[in-house]
Amino acid sequence: MPDWSEQTREARGWFEDLRNRICAEFEAIEREAGSEATFEYTPWNREEEGNADPGGGVRGVMKGQVFEKVGVNVSTVQGSFAPEFAKTINGAEDDPSFSATGISLVAHMANPHVPAVHMNTRFLVTAKSWFGGGADLNPPIPYEEDTQEFHAAFRAACAKHNPTYYERFSKWADDYFYIPHRGVHRGVGGIFYDHLECDNEAAFARNLDFTRDVGETFLDVFPRIVRRRMESDFTEEDRRTQLDWRGRYAEFNLVYDRGTLFGLKTGGNVDAILMSLPPHATWA
Repeated sequence: MPDWSEQTREARGWFEDLRNRICAEFEAIEREAGSEATFEYTPWNREEEGNADPGGGVRGVMKGQVFEKVGVNVSTVQGSFAPEFAKTINGAEDDPSFSATGISLVAHMANPHVPAVHMNTRFLVTAKSWFGGGADLNPPIPYEEDTQEFHAAFRAACAKHNPTYYERFSKWADDYFYIPHRGVHRGVGGIFYDHLECDNEAAFARNLDFTRDVGETFLDVFPRIVRRRMESDFTEEDRRTQLDWRGRYAEFNLVYDRGTLFGLKTGGNVDAILMSLPPHATWA
């Protein structure tokens, strides 16, 4: 079983700092709407037989006037994968030991004209180590202006690091955030990346720098979109559209999402793992 490495500690520190700043910004938006809503933080500890230090995390949830439900979780865990699950994880085929740290965010908005959003970044260590993550916009009622701004922000962030990143990672998001049994995408995309491997210190520094820029870009662009739409008038039909769309979102997260599966297979906190589910949804 790996000890906590300095790389894991450094990545964890960044994820916790990003969490603090995102939550502060979201609470500021609630204040602008006349709401006193704040995040409630619930620490949790992972349990694993024979593991004296399996780690844990903090689940943060806010239910407000603008953010009907938003969860921002940070976790840092270590242990051993179950044998069959280990075969599906990069670098764990022969040794099931692992450590993982990351931030995961999902926001479901009260106003149907404000897009929901998902963002996560993570650092995993098995026999290999790598970063992964991304962000994608999920509007029940899409606006081309919002879609273009979101993609432009992440295109610029990717371009700072590698001229191929945006094309590759936006396609990866389109392919990943797709609901095959419905034949539709979950939203309007964004970026998704995985296995940015850190086989030396320079690679770790380079990929952590990119992952930081993903977080900073999200913190810059998403609040702007929220403020643009949060006072829009909406109808009962708009609300029904939102609730139907949320049903599709829930289906994806429960059937296809790899992060949900990873959390459940590694003994994570169930409430934290399933915080991505919307507070209300409908199925026709």
